Formats: sequence, C-alpha cells, structure tokens
Amino acid sequence: MRVLLINQFFWPDTAATGQLLTDVARDIDPGLHEVTVLCGNSPYGALDAGSQPPGKIMQCGGSPFSRGKFGRVISYSSFLTSAAMRSILEPKPDLIVTLTTPPLISLLGTFLKTMRGSQHFIWEMDVYPDIAVDLNVLKQKSLATRFVGWLADFSRNKADGIIALGEDMKARLVKRGIAEHKILVAENWADGNEVMPGSFPEGPLVVHYSGTLGLAHEIHTISEAMRQLRDDRRFRFLFVGGGARREQLQEFCTQQRIYNAEFRPYARRSDLGYSLSEGHLGLVTQLPETIGSVVPSKTYGIMAAGRPVLYVGPEDATPSLVLEKHACGWRVEPGDVSGMVRLLQSLERDRSMVYEAGMRARRAFEGFYDRPIGSKRVLTILGLAEVPQLHTASVVSESTA
Repeated sequence: MRVLLINQFFWPDTAATGQLLTDVARDIDPGLHEVTVLCGNSPYGALDAGSQPPGKIMQCGGSPFSRGKFGRVISYSSFLTSAAMRSILEPKPDLIVTLTTPPLISLLGTFLKTMRGSQHFIWEMDVYPDIAVDLNVLKQKSLATRFVGWLADFSRNKADGIIALGEDMKARLVKRGIAEHKILVAENWADGNEVMPGSFPEGPLVVHYSGTLGLAHEIHTISEAMRQLRDDRRFRFLFVGGGARREQLQEFCTQQRIYNAEFRPYARRSDLGYSLSEGHLGLVTQLPETIGSVVPSKTYGIMAAGRPVLYVGPEDATPSLVLEKHACGWRVEPGDVSGMVRLLQSLERDRSMVYEAGMRARRAFEGFYDRPIGSKRVLTILGLAEVPQLHTASVVSESTA
C-alpha cells in the first residue's frame, strides 16, 4: 500500500505533531507499505537526533516557519502550495493521512481523495475553527469563522475517518455535525524508552513545565501561586521550552521579583527524560474554553518520567479523566489560586504522596500510553496494523469512563 502523510512538522523537527507523526511513520512496516511524507523544511523547536524514519521525505515550502501572525500565514501558504504541487506529481497513494498543521491542510487530502480515489483520514490535533474562536482570534459568528468552519467540516464529512485525541475532542466534532461513527479516539503517547523515571531531586519541591506555553494554556493560576510563594524557599518553579505565554510569565516573574522561578530553552528530545526528572510535579495547563478543541499531550511525557501531573484545567477534559482514572496527579480549577497554594504546601509537607502518585503514573503509562501502544492505536485505525487484543478494550473503557 502507498501511504502519503502530510503535515508541516516532521522529523527531525520535535514539534509535538511532528514527533507523533514520526513515531507512526517509524512503525509502518516498510516491507508492506511504501511511505511518502510531505513536510516543511524549517524547525519549530529542537531537532530530533534519532535516525530518519523509513520512506521518502519531501520538504515543501520555501518560507521558514514563523511564530508571528503575518509570517505564519506566509509559511502556511507556502507549504500548502508546494505540498499540493508535489502530491499531484507523486504516484497515486492508496491512503492519505493529513494532520492539522497548517489548518485546513485536510482540504488537500479531500482533493486527492476525490481526484485519485484514495482513502483519506484526518488526524485532528486541534479542532479548527473552534480553537481560534476559543482564543478570541476569530469571532464565533463572523463570516471568516463560518467560512473556515464550512471548509473544515466539508473535508471532515468527505473523509473516510477522523482520529480524535480524546472523548472531549470527539464531542466537539460531533457538536459540529460530524457523524459519530466516523470519529475514532486514539490518545497521544510518549516514548517510554527515551523518557525513563529518575530519582526525585532533593531540596525544594519543584513544579516543572516542559514544552510550549502557548495561547491555549492557562497561566493566571500558576503565576499568582508563584507570587504568593516567591519568598518560600521550600518551592521552586522550572519552565523549559518557549511560547507566547512563557514570555508573559517570565516578564511577570521579573516584575514581581519571583526569584524561585527559572526559565530554560527547549530540551532536546534525547534529554527530555532527564529534564522531566528534575521536577517533582509535571505542570499541565489549559484554558477552560479550549476543552475539546485541544488536548494537551505533555501529560503522557510526565507520566513516562514517573512524575505525577499537576493539571490546571476543566474537569471533563482528557488530562483530568486520565488523572481520575489512574490516581496519578491532581487537578486544580482554573483561577483557584488558594487551592493551588494549599495543594503545593500539602505535597511539600508529605512528599510520599508525590512519590506514590509518580509510581502510579509510570505504571499507567506503561499500560496505556507508551509509544508502541499509542502508535499501534493509530495504525490500527488506519488499517496498517492488526487490532490489538489487550489494550484496545482497555483504552475504550478508559476513554468513556
């Protein structure tokens, strides 16, 4: 079978969508399937030092990726145009998989499906235009929002299947009028060989954030908790990565003279396990408005490191359901600063709660969210792997719990 994968991020880039697609590409049997990847040619974050996945990688677009609004539009347009031209010249694929970077890249999959008779699956990483509305980038009833929504839903309705990252994302898509039977849930994952549990550090209780701190992430609760604990040497806050909210948070710490907070650049994928092990708690945050339009994937890396998750976000979101199912962390309601402070003080006094939750996190990770398990969930949906006998039933029951 000829398989065509389309996403702006892919190996050696370590953006979250690129890492996940790279993992899947590495697990496709090259003896059975011929893989071609259309991706961009500029890095989003750190580079993956691992081996190149098997298959043909075609880098598209001449404009480097930019985090600025204007530069991002140019980068998206450049990639989409180049990918469309390259895909037409390639042999007919039997299966096309499009992700959601850039937004509406699924329309290229729809076009190729219509013109060439290929199967097309959409792997939703963010739900558009919902995420743009949730972040006040677009107005809910504006002409632009309705037009983007029509295009996105047109492609979804034409697709052979849609992969959602959680039951909350599936609910979003159903609310948009997408047939429920077409949407299959496959949670994200981390690599349990790359990220292994390390010893908990001595000294202050460390709250660790890893990755992009972007517009969909809630920072008010943690920033105010940090302000209240700025003179308490029992606590330390470590932020590793980048993003627009990170810059705001770093500026806030400077203004408020919060000296027990440290900011570092992105960790290389090969160093991620060591980086995560520097913390006692792994922080995950999400704005309540974004429930289902995004599903934070950093939850699984934290669990792989044997660390409990400290989640600031809505109760019905996927990370909250994972924590409740496996008792591997704590949820704080967004805006509940006093609750956050009380929780941290309680965990600092009794570190055994942290250690025990960390052990449960790793155990749950090994059973449900390790790379081979997660990747096979996606490959099974795509018809590129046999149906797992053990974990499929378990994951379905967990997702609907």
